[in-house]
Amino acid sequence: MPRTPRTSFGIMTAPMQVEYPDLLRVWQEADTVPEIEHAWLFDHLMPIGGDPDGPAFEGWTLLSALAARTRRLRLGVMVTSNRFRPPAMLAKIATTVDVVSGGRLDFGIGVGSRPDHPLARREYEAHGLPFHDSAHAVASLAEACTVIRRLWTEEKPFDFHGTHHHLTGAFGNPKPVQRPHPPILIGGRSAATLRVVAEHADLWNIPGGDIEDAIDRSALLDRYCAEIGRAPATITRSIHLSASYDRPETTRAAIREAIDAGFHHIVLGLPSPYPAGVARWVADELIRKST
Repeated sequence: MPRTPRTSFGIMTAPMQVEYPDLLRVWQEADTVPEIEHAWLFDHLMPIGGDPDGPAFEGWTLLSALAARTRRLRLGVMVTSNRFRPPAMLAKIATTVDVVSGGRLDFGIGVGSRPDHPLARREYEAHGLPFHDSAHAVASLAEACTVIRRLWTEEKPFDFHGTHHHLTGAFGNPKPVQRPHPPILIGGRSAATLRVVAEHADLWNIPGGDIEDAIDRSALLDRYCAEIGRAPATITRSIHLSASYDRPETTRAAIREAIDAGFHHIVLGLPSPYPAGVARWVADELIRKST
């Protein structure tokens, strides 16, 4: 009889409309709470909620700072926009964070912002970044995953000439602490992205909300894995669920529903402002009472 996978819980603190000391406080508290195993930021250059002119921190720089101030939590960006940084540069950034953290990085990546989200779309024009169509973005992501893994694992320089990325004499040194490389988490729900997940990911994350859609997408991922001869169980299913301070019973019900549906990597999005002792509250009111 197959063994049920163990469920792990983490938190996500969107680094917008908040100050650094508040984020640091939550992460350092979570670092002392054993029930919380991982913590995440997002990757937007401008706010996608609240005051559009409010503060938003760059995710990877902030992640490195938080990695240096924590000791136990696994950590990552959920998920990196592949549209923001060339893959070789991103591989170097991620390696640096893995080294700073002592090998605690989970490498989250995706195609980037949805084209129908105006507050996310504007950040590309504001920063002089191109915003290509979805087909271009997915193909670019697949190549990026290949390049990044090679930079993390290959011991000699190599050339790469894809459709979207071209490198000559590419080489990564130092290598990540984790061998062969940090776990790769790919986020997204489109069929095209799920094909990339089947090929490259160790974990797959989907935003929560519609559990039936999440179940259908998970089944589609199973099919794509079977098509390439990969065991579907080798990809951990992850889901992001919004935490409610006022109605914790609603969050607990969503957690139980997700676990029953086969999602055993639960990321609880914490709305700001963050109450005092919020990490302990998450453990006591959401995690322990849901499992």
